[in-house]
Amino acid sequence: MTAPGATGSAPAVPAGAGAPPLARQRQFARGAASVARARDFAASVLTGTPGAGRAADVRLCASELAANAVRHGPAGRDFLVRVLTRGDAVRLEVHDAGENAPCARTPADTDEHGRGLLVVAALADDWGVSDRSGPGKVVWASFSIRHPAAAR
Repeated sequence: MTAPGATGSAPAVPAGAGAPPLARQRQFARGAASVARARDFAASVLTGTPGAGRAADVRLCASELAANAVRHGPAGRDFLVRVLTRGDAVRLEVHDAGENAPCARTPADTDEHGRGLLVVAALADDWGVSDRSGPGKVVWASFSIRHPAAAR
């Protein structure tokens, strides 16, 4: 499964020197309040890590991807947020049971929705959609820790 404008493969978080790898995940109920909880969780994982400089970007992308999981996921199914850091990268994943791959849209100025993946594409160094075991998909975004914005 590949979203237009995104790469089809789900690159592993690259190995590198520095801090040991970190992986944290949390499951959330499909509901509007879970978007804020998912956003806060994703940012909190990066506290005190080399990825902390990208926490604002990861936080906003987590919010957009979680909102998509809530809005488009099947009723009664939770979603999972996973944050992985390793070497020079942070990877954010949102797993949901929805079968349809998201795609970036070109919303009109008056549209109230349809900008989330544009935000993800603007903030992340890469993003895409991958299959997962079981029903659904993984929508992921990767962030270089050495990104120019992180070096400021």
